[in-house]
Amino acid sequence: MARGKERPIAVDLFAGAGGMTLGFEQAGFDVLAAVELDPIHACTHEYNFPFWTVLCRNIVDITGEEIRKLSPIGDRDIDVVFGGPPCQGFSLMGKRHPDDPRNSLIFHFLRLVLELQPKFFVMENVRGMTVGRQRQFLEKILSEFKEHNYRVVENYQILNAANYAIPQNRHRLFLLGCRQDLLLPSYPQPLTTVPSKGGDSSLPTINDRELNLLPTPTVGDAIADLPEVNNYPELEVRDWVFAESSKPSEYVNQLHNPSSKAVVSPDYSYPRIYDSRLLTCSRRTKHSQETIARFVATSPGKIERISHFYRLDLNGLCSTLRAGTARNRGAFTSPRPIHPVTPRCITVREAARLHSYPDWFRFHGTKWHGFRQIGNSVPPLLAKAVAREIINCLGIEPSKPTQKYLLGQEQLLQFTMYRAAQYYQVEENAIAPRCRNK
Repeated sequence: MARGKERPIAVDLFAGAGGMTLGFEQAGFDVLAAVELDPIHACTHEYNFPFWTVLCRNIVDITGEEIRKLSPIGDRDIDVVFGGPPCQGFSLMGKRHPDDPRNSLIFHFLRLVLELQPKFFVMENVRGMTVGRQRQFLEKILSEFKEHNYRVVENYQILNAANYAIPQNRHRLFLLGCRQDLLLPSYPQPLTTVPSKGGDSSLPTINDRELNLLPTPTVGDAIADLPEVNNYPELEVRDWVFAESSKPSEYVNQLHNPSSKAVVSPDYSYPRIYDSRLLTCSRRTKHSQETIARFVATSPGKIERISHFYRLDLNGLCSTLRAGTARNRGAFTSPRPIHPVTPRCITVREAARLHSYPDWFRFHGTKWHGFRQIGNSVPPLLAKAVAREIINCLGIEPSKPTQKYLLGQEQLLQFTMYRAAQYYQVEENAIAPRCRNK
């Protein structure tokens, strides 16, 4: 039976900057608590969601009872707990050690779900978790959920962001489950069809030909309207400038004002107050003349031979945007795509567009943190598609909020790790410092 127009409540574990939080908010949830260990990421999350509670805590140490007490949830019945435990221990890009300590965080996700007892849960992770020795962790967690009165969708799926109106090939595993007394949710049906070339097109995708879908938006749809950052000297020293964009594509319009007639379902998030003339997260990268020459010589859709950076094609898709490593694992930067027109790496804002973030959403002022925050996050439109399936199971018809909110304080996006840790009154070394080899 439908519950009528109301907003269900959710908890985000391993929240990062807030890609999944935004997607669930857009689907109609109030994400009343978000738990994030990294103070820099927690600050960014608080800036974008200033009306909810961010808990800068280690998932290993926090309890379900504390999450309830430290947020407005209290003793209310939670509709969904979701999150993506750090995936580097399972990633096909890494060394994939079964004993990687990060792998144990998945069991803390399990623990908190069992302590919070939500109606539904959603866990996101890399597809490497489904193959080889890593699959033992997946089978173990499925078994644990079943032993504790949770049902899990047995035929778990790997979803490609490009099938959900996002111009990026990005494959991720999603586990969906519910309490024994509820009906299991379905996986979201594809919204768009992946083109035959560009990015990770060699990876398996859903059979699109039989679904009669609209094409996935392209790189050009995502970023072609943005001003050229090299025309603004101010962006050498800061990450924002007032600038005029050209006519936006339908994809960009959908990010900011989806309609009921669009491929993407309506947006039920709280309106943010921001100046659309302000181009943010767009600090320039200084390249040497030698690097620029190599970028010029690299054709769109090809990989530059020295840096191994992929040059985007306006008519194709972006390959998976990656996060790089945290400071305790070397602070290495992942390859950043080369702009399809200008011989430079893309900006954080351009990466955000390729990840389906609206322009009001901002990231940390440094490129390194900004790209990590995007690369670590679930694309909001993908999270939204999954969240809509939970909404359907709850029998809720969400309504668009009318109250508008200011974003958080600008200083939250500029803090160093030391200042961010001070702000949350946690140890600076909650994220261990970089260990240099002697």
